[in-house]
Amino acid sequence: MRTSATATAAATAAAAAAAGTAGRTADRRGDADVSGMAILAVCAAWALITTGVRGGSPDGVLLAVLAVAAGYAGGRVAGALLPVAAPCVGALAGVGLAAAAPHVTPGPVSSSPLGPIGATAALLALAAGAACCAAWSARGATLRVVLRVFAAGIVLAAALLGSTAGVIACAGIVLCSLAAALVRSRGLGLTGFAVAAAVVTGLAWAVARGALPEGLRTSLAGQLGPYRVRVWHDAEGLAGAHPALGVGPGRFGDAAPAAAEGVLVDDKPHSALLQQGAEQGFVGVALLAAAFCWLLFALWRSPRPTQVVLSAGAALTALAGVATVGNALSVTSVTVGAGLLAGIATARPLNDEADDAGRVRPAYSRRGRGGHG
Repeated sequence: MRTSATATAAATAAAAAAAGTAGRTADRRGDADVSGMAILAVCAAWALITTGVRGGSPDGVLLAVLAVAAGYAGGRVAGALLPVAAPCVGALAGVGLAAAAPHVTPGPVSSSPLGPIGATAALLALAAGAACCAAWSARGATLRVVLRVFAAGIVLAAALLGSTAGVIACAGIVLCSLAAALVRSRGLGLTGFAVAAAVVTGLAWAVARGALPEGLRTSLAGQLGPYRVRVWHDAEGLAGAHPALGVGPGRFGDAAPAAAEGVLVDDKPHSALLQQGAEQGFVGVALLAAAFCWLLFALWRSPRPTQVVLSAGAALTALAGVATVGNALSVTSVTVGAGLLAGIATARPLNDEADDAGRVRPAYSRRGRGGHG
């Protein structure tokens, strides 16, 4: 009887410890969700404020915010129910959208040596990240190898679509995913992604401002294309002239000097960073950075394995780089895909919860039978 009572007490303590750990994990995930929704709400509110003061149309910003939120919620549900199938389907959808309907802006922008830098490269990067997440989530060795081959095939698909930027992004994501097996601290890896994104955004702003040395500036301008550099310069000038509120959402095409000269192909500067600065001021730039930092924070708090987290982080960082030098975030399928991938990578699969519960019950039953005998 004493042995049985001891076993019962031990099992109860183990269950209480498991419940406490689960509660702390849920609290951490709740903090990430609350902070993310707050940042997205402020982004929407700031777009409305700048529209009220400066004029313009906030529809694009509001749609992007809604797309990210809806994608994140859908990813959390899909990732909990189908941790392997959901990212596989997402990867296939991303490749299909990039191949069937690449939202590439016509004109001089698409003549860059990097190829399509907008939605084509972004969708391929998200697809590669989703395939890598699926591979790390798979339990069978054969399935894991097949999914890794699929991820490598997305690099080939980017080459066939003529997107050099997509090839670079997808190859980097696959390599980072493979290297994630050697990384013990997800915080270190996510910090590295944040630094990489900061370097890319800093270089883009320096190119727009003309603050780089002549040789480096000429080299980067040659890769980006003269048209892109020209509209970046206009966007940086508008941000400097209207640092607080910008010129208003959607009003870059009306205020840019290139429009008056008949050079502007469309109404966008082909950089989310510079578009935010020009249309919503430096507060808009800070909110865009905060949204990216929230995604990394949510990944850091994720209950998923570090390899899944870092694979998703690599894809979202690649998306940030593509969005910095292209108009990817202007396409709804890209913003939905970003939220979907983040949701899948931060969801706790239901079978994991069942396994956790099962690990407590057998311990109790074995000890109980031993004590009773």
